[in-house]
Amino acid sequence: MSSPRNATPHVSDVTSDGAAWLASAGAYPRRTLALWAERPGAPVVLPCGSAFDVVSAPAIFGRRMLDRMWEDGPGSGPVAEFRGRMLLFAAPGTAQRLPSLLDWEEWGARGRAGGRTGAVPPLLCHGAGDTVTVPAPAGSTGAAVTAGAPRSGSRWLVAPDTRRPWLPGPEILLWAAVRAARAAVRISIFPPADQDAKVYDVSRRR
Repeated sequence: MSSPRNATPHVSDVTSDGAAWLASAGAYPRRTLALWAERPGAPVVLPCGSAFDVVSAPAIFGRRMLDRMWEDGPGSGPVAEFRGRMLLFAAPGTAQRLPSLLDWEEWGARGRAGGRTGAVPPLLCHGAGDTVTVPAPAGSTGAAVTAGAPRSGSRWLVAPDTRRPWLPGPEILLWAAVRAARAAVRISIFPPADQDAKVYDVSRRR
């Protein structure tokens, strides 16, 4: 399987193979694909735990995680923004493992006394038995994401483009969360001159 850095599609466009992969998570993939054929702008509720898990982070912190993964790490799997949350698609099993890793490293919401509790905001980990609402294949707003943009809608930031996308595991997301938390501390101490002017163009990281 190729590294995510080796692919060069338009990152905000879901391809037909990517839609097929998303649909494969449900019990009736053809029904999901038929719905998208009829209503290409309709979000869909899909189960987690088989094709993927999903880690949901607050939008700003999730964007920092995404930035770290593309600038300093291996890249990311598919990533969507939905109603003010960042949805990072991850390897099955991540939802069960990531919270315990965060706690073990004292970055989780239940960190040990005297640890770094609260440095990483609560991450919602969706795995087997959970469902998530994902944006439709159509209706993305483009690959360039501007800090401070409205976050009330839904869109793909890194869209699925293959039937077997590379998905990060819990260790990579732990790494990204810790570095995003450290970056947040630096930003709070030394805020950039014009935060609203910063643009994250994920297409350049492919």
